[in-house]
Amino acid sequence: MNDQAGASYAAAGVSIEEGDRAVELMKEWVEKARRPEVVGGIGGFAGLFDATSLKSYRRPLLATSADGVGTKVQIAQRMDQHDTIGFDLVGMLVDDLVVCGAEPLFMTDYIATGKVVPERIAEIVKGIAQACAESGTALLGGETAEHPGLLAPDEYDIAGSTTGVVEADQVIGAELVRPGDVVIAMKSSGLHSNGYSLVRHVFFTHAGWELDREVPELGGALGQTLLVPTRLYTLPSLDLVRKLDVHAMSHVTGGGLAANLERVVPDSVSVRIDRTTWTPQAIFSLVAEVGSVAQADLEQALNMGVGMVALVAPDDADASIRLLAEHGIEAWVAGDVADAGVHGAGGTVTLTGDHA
Repeated sequence: MNDQAGASYAAAGVSIEEGDRAVELMKEWVEKARRPEVVGGIGGFAGLFDATSLKSYRRPLLATSADGVGTKVQIAQRMDQHDTIGFDLVGMLVDDLVVCGAEPLFMTDYIATGKVVPERIAEIVKGIAQACAESGTALLGGETAEHPGLLAPDEYDIAGSTTGVVEADQVIGAELVRPGDVVIAMKSSGLHSNGYSLVRHVFFTHAGWELDREVPELGGALGQTLLVPTRLYTLPSLDLVRKLDVHAMSHVTGGGLAANLERVVPDSVSVRIDRTTWTPQAIFSLVAEVGSVAQADLEQALNMGVGMVALVAPDDADASIRLLAEHGIEAWVAGDVADAGVHGAGGTVTLTGDHA
């Protein structure tokens, strides 16, 4: 005779009660990430957004993106610090919309974890909600999924999707770029959320360092630098596009500065970026030195201190830098646009010089 209790969802490792408690804990933060168009609250099967606000547009185009934060989540898990990773998620989403001139309206998130710990889920959502509030984006809903057996109890991954809107005749991009345009670089907060597979390999596998290692070049523990959240460029970039003659923008994520900028460079022009115009933060040179990483590999994986780029009319270069400074974004002229063949083949970005 078998005296063991029968199978149950709880016995399989999934707790409905803990999931419900996580929702209650996150409600406070989700409420802070609202827009007037949001209808109702969280807890339903779908989030509702009042689209009548789009009636003011002549021809509204909806923009959408989906992304995650990659292996940076492992740093948050190992440090047991979960309230900043949401900034990385939101930054990867909404700043992809901004590069076409779109205003983010709302986003939804997805958190998969081996075991729902309500306090940890609430901390993750807190960061997401704070970043949504900073970028003017409503956190419309999401999903927390418990996957015992697939993920360890302390493991999780996060992803999301976002939707924005832009007037059809105000879309910016490659078709507006022309010779004479100036490249305005916007400083990153650090690594942001790309290249962490390389970074983890260099510091943990190759060098055998720990997250609590004090690194003089970084001014503190390695882990704290690796966890610095992604800078949000959303509202400053929208202000830039609305007030000045911006022709294109590029969000510097996976692939690095040159590859991402080439996505908005037409075949009729070539772009030169002058490395001598800025000094990347210490974390970038540290990765290169500790891992003996070649410059080409470094620039393909990491943003090298530039998180967003705008191509603007030459007469608006100084005004662009001043406006971004008003938003707390350090920016500078990093290069120029010329006819195809002047700086390289058409549609290409060439990096010259050595960092200051």
